[in-house]
Amino acid sequence: QVQLVESGGGLVQPGGSLRLSCAGSGFAFRSFALSWFRQAPGKGRELVAGISSVGARVNYADSVKGRFTISRDNAKSTMSLQMNSLKPEDTAVYYCKASSLSDGRNYWGQGTQVTVSS
Repeated sequence: QVQLVESGGGLVQPGGSLRLSCAGSGFAFRSFALSWFRQAPGKGRELVAGISSVGARVNYADSVKGRFTISRDNAKSTMSLQMNSLKPEDTAVYYCKASSLSDGRNYWGQGTQVTVSS
């Protein structure tokens, strides 16, 4: 069956770094655009970063530009989000999403908690 599994979340101090990973299986991973979303307590889910199917195009939310880097490895069916210079406002549950531009299918992971606090 289709699975997207995030890992790498945790507790980090302000200014620290974390690397999130998302592993996909059960679908044509390399044919899907991928993205990271996050949802903070009491807020809606927001797009953090996205990457095209072959990795040629990336985009970032203004709030994370210059601090976060999205990447993918289609050979391993994985996606990563390197997060540097973390701030308390980055605290949220982070989700990975796979989107098919050909038929509109979307798959979500279960989320991983990131907490930035001293």
